[in-house]
Amino acid sequence: MTTDRVIRFALNGQLHEGLAIWPAIPAEELLSGNPVQRGIEYFSDPKIGLSAGVWDCTAFTGKMGPYPVNEFMIVLEGSVTMIEEDGAATTISAGESFVIPKGTPCQWRQDGYMKKYYVIFDDTSGADPAKASAQQILKIDPSLPREPSPPPVADLLIGPSPQQSGRNWFEDASQQWTMGVWDSTPYRRKAIPFPRYELMHLLEGSVTLADPDGWRETYRAGDTFFVPMGANVEWHSTEYVRKYYCIMIPKG
Repeated sequence: MTTDRVIRFALNGQLHEGLAIWPAIPAEELLSGNPVQRGIEYFSDPKIGLSAGVWDCTAFTGKMGPYPVNEFMIVLEGSVTMIEEDGAATTISAGESFVIPKGTPCQWRQDGYMKKYYVIFDDTSGADPAKASAQQILKIDPSLPREPSPPPVADLLIGPSPQQSGRNWFEDASQQWTMGVWDSTPYRRKAIPFPRYELMHLLEGSVTLADPDGWRETYRAGDTFFVPMGANVEWHSTEYVRKYYCIMIPKG
């Protein structure tokens, strides 16, 4: 499903319709368990290899192998332990997030039920996954220091210029897909066609997005939403905002 409208993510469907049963994980990919997985794909564009949504699953352990895609995940319920080829184990629990770079040799071990939001970038450019900025499980710590980043240009602002900072945690091998943490003091930016695809999860503060047709929606700490490239939206935050971002800017 593609769209030019902002998508608010919801745990059990935007109309509370519940998650749909998804195809079974192939037996040859499993070490143990008989998992049942469900989900809703809130955005999908196979042409650029980008998808995002909500997923849940019963317990299972997968086999060790290279992860087939780049994936950013926010764990909503339960937990998962990722085992890397050298034996390093990273457990990610509800309220935490992580990135698995494409090609990372790892094993998925899930001892109980788990639910997550996800963004997947299935890069088909042929770029060597080892050329990504990392080739290991990345558990995100949003409290780590960030570097100052440039604010929007003055012509786009309504009111004073904000102070902003960011920390880029990961960039894929094709340099199209990035994930990190960003913060900003309050500001208002005019409506413009959004120059990228971006999933945002607010860690602090709130923001109102609006378009020239009268649509308006406010997102607060704990909310997750997806802005597709080309969506004509204004940004208006009246308080400090800190967020996760997962961005894709297609090349060519």
